[in-house]
Amino acid sequence: MSKKGPVILVFIVLLLLHQDCWNWDNASLVFGFMPIGLFYHACYSLVAALFWGVVMKVAWPEELEEWAARGSDDTEGGAQ
Repeated sequence: MSKKGPVILVFIVLLLLHQDCWNWDNASLVFGFMPIGLFYHACYSLVAALFWGVVMKVAWPEELEEWAARGSDDTEGGAQ
């Protein structure tokens, strides 16, 4: 199974969850001071950061690292 499939699926789920239309009219407070929408987006931001951190560890293209390790002498056209 490709590494891209689960990454794309989680990305789409996060994309849909970013539009928190269910909190737009909710005036509830979390911890007695924080609006629920702000709390939701704070948690969402942490989950998104964690997700992209995992993506970098799991699905980072190795050929990109190999290309960077070879240096500038291997670029097309030889100019830099």
